[in-house]
Amino acid sequence: MPETAPVTSTVRPELPALPAQAERLIELGVHELAGLTATELRSFAQAAEVTEDGERTLLAVHPGRAPASALAPLLRRESKPGFVVTDMPEVDLFTPLEDLALPDAPLYLLTGIDRGDQMANWSPNEALPALGEQGRTPLVLTEGIHWVLQQPAALERNHCFMTIGSRLRKANGALDARTPALWISNGTGRDGSERRNAPKVGWCWAGNRHTWLGFASATGRRL
Repeated sequence: MPETAPVTSTVRPELPALPAQAERLIELGVHELAGLTATELRSFAQAAEVTEDGERTLLAVHPGRAPASALAPLLRRESKPGFVVTDMPEVDLFTPLEDLALPDAPLYLLTGIDRGDQMANWSPNEALPALGEQGRTPLVLTEGIHWVLQQPAALERNHCFMTIGSRLRKANGALDARTPALWISNGTGRDGSERRNAPKVGWCWAGNRHTWLGFASATGRRL
């Protein structure tokens, strides 16, 4: 197992309060994507309670209601919209791992979000069991997108993150070797120069290590 890396990234602001997060999603039209009214979204946020220690939580829409392909273009960095890499056309088929229990509801909360910078240069295959041993749950792709929608500073150069809670299962039942991640485009290759510095949904091999990718996780999910 690789050594944990020292955390050298900038300090990020805390998440907005839940009512403010709801307004952000309404502004972006996420409630309409999810088949919800603005009132339903606001009511959920207003009724939700903070954790006992006052820690801010992240408001998420279930991926069955708002898939990654619809959420990614809503991301913005330097006025450039987010995008999904061209060689990931089946992005919405990257579903939660079988042992991840997402709440069976259109809206839910995540507690204790962390980017996992200390695991930079670990592979997804190494990071997944380690997160479980720490009592943490890896984020799924749509949760990672929701985080950056609410807290754009969570995505910064040389300190981006993977969302290894989402995997694609092949027809034979085996897991596809790709693991989804969010990072910032360099504008090279098929991305196109016009996308330089844009938020990007891509993938990495499950057995590969990257010094600039952490592993986003949470302490739990709840209604």
